[in-house]
Order: sequence, then C-alpha cells, then structure tokens
Amino acid sequence: MAEYNTIRTGAAGARTAQIDEGLRAHMNKVYGTMSVGMFITFLAAWAIAGLAVTTDPSVTGIQIGTDKFLTGLGQAVYASPLKWVIMFAPLAFIFFGIGAAMKRLSAAGVQLVFYAFAALMGLSLSSIFLVFTGYSIIQVFLVTAISFAGLSLWGYTTKKDISGWGSFLIMGVIGLIVASIVNIFLASSAIAFAVSVLGVLIFAGLTAYDTQNIKNTYLAHAQGGDSEWLGKAAIMGALSLYLDFINMFMFLLQLMGNRE
Repeated sequence: MAEYNTIRTGAAGARTAQIDEGLRAHMNKVYGTMSVGMFITFLAAWAIAGLAVTTDPSVTGIQIGTDKFLTGLGQAVYASPLKWVIMFAPLAFIFFGIGAAMKRLSAAGVQLVFYAFAALMGLSLSSIFLVFTGYSIIQVFLVTAISFAGLSLWGYTTKKDISGWGSFLIMGVIGLIVASIVNIFLASSAIAFAVSVLGVLIFAGLTAYDTQNIKNTYLAHAQGGDSEWLGKAAIMGALSLYLDFINMFMFLLQLMGNRE
C-alpha cells in the first residue's frame, strides 16, 4: 500500500484520476481473464468426464459405479499410466511453460498460453465429475466463489501491508505439494484431511495476498507506460488468482463434497 499512497500523494489531481482509472481497467482485465480461464476449465472437465463414461459394459468392462463404465478415453485418462502424466502436467506447465511464454511471447500470446493451461487443468480435474455428485460440486463452487470474492475484496481495499505473508504462504504451498505426493502412496485419510484444511487456509491467505500484490505491481509501474508489460502482468495476475480459486475449491471439495 505504500506505493499506492506515494503515487497518489505525488501526482496531480488529473494524474491521480488517470492512475485510478488505469488500475480499475487493469483489475477488470485480471478478473475477466481469470473468469474466462475458469469457464474453459469447467467446460473441458465436464466434456472430458462425459466422454469418459458410458452405460455400455461391453466397451471396456471397467465399472466405476452402479451403472457406469469407462469408455476407451476414460480408461486411457483414469486407468492407465497416462493418468500420472495428466496429474502432474499442470504443475510442470507452471514451472516451465508460463515462464518461457512471458519471455518470448506478446501479451496476446501469453493469454493464449494461459487459456491452453486452463484447458489442461480441466483435463486434470475432470475426475471430480466421476467422484463427487453434481449438486455438491455446484454447492462447493458457490461457497468458494463467495469466499474468494470476500478475500480478494479485502486484499484490494485493506490499508494493511500484507506483503510479508508471501514467503510464509509459498513455503506452505511447497509443504502441501510434498505432503500430497507422499499421501498418494500412503493413502492416509488423516493426512488427507490435514492437507485439505491447511490448503483452504493457505490459499485463502494467498487470495488476499495476490490481490494486493497485483494492485501494488500495477501502481509501481503505471507511470512507466509500458502497456505490453502491464498486459502480461494482468495475465500473470489472473493466473495467480485462478490457481488460488482452483486450489481452494479442490480442498473445500475434499472436505465438503458428497461422493458418488
């Protein structure tokens, strides 16, 4: 918040109004890009889950419910070694794909990469439509959306500097990733519950932290007038909030969702 107050104090009235207007446009782009990414993820997950299931037992013979069987696609995605590639592909994309795109592509290109990542995330998350009831998915999504909106609004409006949260929260995320990978092999319900509770708290904090960071990043560079850089910054901000929402939703689903 210090950057915001400094810029506002040192600028003339017209310049201050211009910065405020630019900030609103920047945040609108962040939330708009994030929303499109969320829609792509949901659509991809729903479509793939629908294609992965059939009521005809003669297709693969792999039963996943009282009257549901996997199709050839479902067998490849959920019951073959390919499932490990699909599971970890979004994580690899974040570490390697997004950074390379930021350096080499224009803002429009980075945006397309983000949408491709959102589709890949949909493939990775599509199994939730087979594991949880549709009603509980919608219910948890609404709870997540309301919580996310409140946390993001607080992060945007608070005068408290929460930049110090960053290193602590990132360490928490790394711990969650390690614990989740370990629990794939241990299959401990106690660890799964603890990870889910901590995951909700960590990504709730990251939602507020990332929102304030997006705002301060714009204000620190607004006077430079580099529209291309600010365009990329908006997409990276959208990615950060998108990941906060997705992870908070998944952890809440583990805690609150009703299984098929």
